[in-house]
Amino acid sequence: MRVPVTTLNDGYDFPLLGLGTYKLQGDDVETIVRSAIELGYRHIDTASLYGNEVEVGKAINDAIKAGDVTREDLFVTTKLWNDDQERVAAAYQESLERLGLEFVDLYLVHWPWPQHGTYVQAFEQIAELQGMGRLQSAGVANFYPEVLDEIIEKTGVTPVLNQVELHAGFTQPELRAYHEAHDILTEAWAPIARGSNFEDPAIRAVADALEATPAQVSLAYLMRLGCSVVPKTSNPQRLVENLGAVDIKLTDEDISLLDGVTGERLSGDPLTFPG
Repeated sequence: MRVPVTTLNDGYDFPLLGLGTYKLQGDDVETIVRSAIELGYRHIDTASLYGNEVEVGKAINDAIKAGDVTREDLFVTTKLWNDDQERVAAAYQESLERLGLEFVDLYLVHWPWPQHGTYVQAFEQIAELQGMGRLQSAGVANFYPEVLDEIIEKTGVTPVLNQVELHAGFTQPELRAYHEAHDILTEAWAPIARGSNFEDPAIRAVADALEATPAQVSLAYLMRLGCSVVPKTSNPQRLVENLGAVDIKLTDEDISLLDGVTGERLSGDPLTFPG
């Protein structure tokens, strides 16, 4: 199955649907990542915080050795944890060693952590890694307009992507508008709201009408809004189901219905987390 791609502001193609690996541990990681690649997923998202870079890397390298994909076919993302904002080059090298890769396609500052005040230098050092050819693309996660303004102004580099909590009922329209104005791709984590809104009447009505699942409708909706999505799962059947979202065709009427879903942030607020 062909996942649609968009073009990042640095010219690289980027799959709109990928596999998130947060909380995946142990044997599950290799099984799910390998299955995902076999099914047609081409973007794999991990982070040093997740504690699974070794297993993610093994699955990727096994798939390459088996001839399922080439390294060039894959887009691999990992992230710089808060404690490492003052040691970017070393942290990046440690991630590469755990992953068993020569480079990653996208490296993100995981949280701005405004109280600590090191996010500008952290992003600047990621941009320097990119400039040295050690990294393909430089991005951020959980940033908001004020800190995005600051890193763009002080480094002269616009991140290719900002990965933020975003799902039906919590679509962050002001932030998405900012991203669009600055040619930054919005990427959604928790894109299916951890299943908490699957019984919402609008999601259920659209799903029933299209003979789709609530997860498929939720993912298709965000992609129609111009977002990329990285749903996570440890369930092989859900892996297939989530990928099926790329074939869901929503009408303008469906979008209007889904725009009416109500919801709220489920996790830490970047203005205050981690404090």
